[in-house]
Amino acid sequence: QVQLVESGGGLVLPGGSLRLSCVASGSMSNMRAMGWYRQAPGKERELVAVVTSGGSTNYADSVKGRFIISRENAKNAVYLQMNSLKPEDTAVYYCNLRKIYDYWGQGTQVTVSS
Repeated sequence: QVQLVESGGGLVLPGGSLRLSCVASGSMSNMRAMGWYRQAPGKERELVAVVTSGGSTNYADSVKGRFIISRENAKNAVYLQMNSLKPEDTAVYYCNLRKIYDYWGQGTQVTVSS
């Protein structure tokens, strides 16, 4: 069993920055990837960024050049540094750990507004 706990969301002005953290507990064996997804009101959940067990990263086009995903294996943690935030980045952000099954965190709200 895997549990994911996110932190770091909040309210930020357009152009500001936030750093999301996700710490996993439980067995990390057979992990394929960890990443971040988001879901805005009335929209489907979408991929934001992912880092594979081999260290490769992938980003949604909408966040390339602004967001950086990183992983700290010793802490079973993944981070999302979000810079130059825009109002359209407003969403609930979910941490994901992928094995054969997907594991999800509870979500953390990010609101970008003046």
